[in-house]
Amino acid sequence: MRILQIHLPDNLDLSDQEASTALAAQLYDMGKLSLGQTAELAGYSKATFMELLSNYGSVFNYPANELDNDIANARNHHS
Repeated sequence: MRILQIHLPDNLDLSDQEASTALAAQLYDMGKLSLGQTAELAGYSKATFMELLSNYGSVFNYPANELDNDIANARNHHS
């Protein structure tokens, strides 16, 4: 894993956790990392990170064609 050092102004009232969460949310929104990867980056479980994503915009960054495939697969495996 790569380490990134960011210099923030001293007067910025932002904890390391908040900065990590904001970066992770942006990377998720850009489609650069999966939900699991961004949750790990921010230091949260997937469920908790999904709840926090609502503070940063869209919770679902899931292409429609993948959703269609998942629905079709679920139908095929339904008993």
